[in-house]
Amino acid sequence: MKKFLPLLLLAASISSIAADNFDATAEKIKSALKAEIRAEAETDRDKNRKALQTLEFFGLRDDMKIIELIPGGGWYTKILAPVVSEKGQYYAAIGTGRINDLTKESGFEKIKIVAEDAKLYRKDGERFYSLDADSLGVKDLDMVLTFRNYHNFAEQGRRNMNKLAFEALKPGGVYAVVDHTARHMEEPNAANKRRVDPVLAIKEIQEAGFELVDYSDLHYRADDELRYEVGVKSVTGNTDRWTIKFRKPN
Repeated sequence: MKKFLPLLLLAASISSIAADNFDATAEKIKSALKAEIRAEAETDRDKNRKALQTLEFFGLRDDMKIIELIPGGGWYTKILAPVVSEKGQYYAAIGTGRINDLTKESGFEKIKIVAEDAKLYRKDGERFYSLDADSLGVKDLDMVLTFRNYHNFAEQGRRNMNKLAFEALKPGGVYAVVDHTARHMEEPNAANKRRVDPVLAIKEIQEAGFELVDYSDLHYRADDELRYEVGVKSVTGNTDRWTIKFRKPN
């Protein structure tokens, strides 16, 4: 029994250090959530999006090198960038036009926009986007995150985004993906065009080389019947979303 005691103490110590590390990160997330730069329309979504719990699930730490793909209007950018600004690095790639002005704001100067030659476009007659890019322009990242973007792509775009994420991450790095839930194997229709079958997403992301780590029900919504387009008044802001964590193998 004595020979196992040091190992148990070491395990407890490592667990304690990990908890302390997230405690520090959690305080920075809370501070970012309270920042004046966030508009009322953004803070109104806090209860639904649960940024603190979501980023804890994905394993974010304040010393990480991270990249956010397709940051949109910067809802998560305003949280992620300040958290890693001191000890880590925030990058943004693909569809970054709406956060360009944010890089001029105090506290956001360290944001780096990469893969600026990436082309996000829709082919004539297509509902979903294609993506042309050979690289994100960065390597050895700790985490790649993308929120409610997987549904925007046709298969070519989804597979290319997964490939780019895989190549940018270091071994053991995390691919963090959230999107609106579609019924399994449901045929495409007007109601599900901004929803994605999580089983399909898992299959495609694993085929890119990733390991499935965990699934969270943080954004499970029992009252979303998966029957309506996500912008419909009865479900908007309260959609059922899958939240899945992947890892690049060591």
